[in-house]
Amino acid sequence: MIEFVFGPDDVARVRFAFSPLWELVRSVRVLADPSAHALHLPWMRAVRPRLRELDLMPLRALVPRHGYIPDFLTPPPESPLPDFGTELETVRSTPPDVVAKELCWVERGGVLGPERLAMAAAPERTLETLTDLLDRYWKAAIEPYWDAIRDLLEADVLRRTRAQAAHGAEGLFAGLHDAVRWRAGTLAIDRDWEFRGALGGRGLLLVPSVFVWPWVSVMVPPYQPMLGYPVSGVGTLWETAPAAPPDALAALIGRRRAQLLTALASPASTTELSRRLGVTPGAVSQHLGVLRACGLVAGHRVGRRVLYTRTPSGDALAQTATAQSTNG
Repeated sequence: MIEFVFGPDDVARVRFAFSPLWELVRSVRVLADPSAHALHLPWMRAVRPRLRELDLMPLRALVPRHGYIPDFLTPPPESPLPDFGTELETVRSTPPDVVAKELCWVERGGVLGPERLAMAAAPERTLETLTDLLDRYWKAAIEPYWDAIRDLLEADVLRRTRAQAAHGAEGLFAGLHDAVRWRAGTLAIDRDWEFRGALGGRGLLLVPSVFVWPWVSVMVPPYQPMLGYPVSGVGTLWETAPAAPPDALAALIGRRRAQLLTALASPASTTELSRRLGVTPGAVSQHLGVLRACGLVAGHRVGRRVLYTRTPSGDALAQTATAQSTNG
């Protein structure tokens, strides 16, 4: 069990950040254990041909199917929206003695494999090999999908910050994951290792993730305390066609606008809606303009991007139409 004890200042210092590097590292685990990550099968089928020319052995040796991943591979994001190049430079600048120490760490009862031993014996060369491999893997497997992944991450942050504004810390952590529970100032996380400690004014960094699904990931001091958790709506990420909207809703506002309203069960950007519906961003913007004028959707700025959500009126209309379609 992991327990983070919050002081008065820590609740105010809970913050969100995305990590392209975290997504990359977690995706290596997905490739190693497809049966445990069935939602990502469409992505796996698409990227495997692109990875045939890469020797993934160094990454596979450091990213097992379960258990500890060397912390230097997943440094805490230093800004809410870091870019991959910046994170890669952070890995590249890891002191060699830290690399060697973390490569030699094994969980209780574990055995250090020969690959890890060889890598730990030459940490400078290992870092050079790893950073080159991470860069090539990013370009082949993650970068082509990053815009869609980022949209989903931003949508989750928007939803949770609204819950925090309405209900405080309890609203923020409610429904985060079955393994995470908020109890009277303490965040408890079910894990097979033990830690309990005060955050001491450092707050907690929350990192929404696509590829960590269906689990959570935790980092404890001396690093910045951090919790990686699976975003809502992961199953929609690889959809190639939208679900058909209820007939009654399509008849009322038009089929394309009904598809948009249905798709906005979770926040999304114009680009993501365009990808999911298979229409141009310009057409999506026109339909969103009509839905906004009718009070059915609203736009929310997150950084330099705008995410759209259904308003309470939009929720009521979509949910009523869906219920009538189901019952009819």
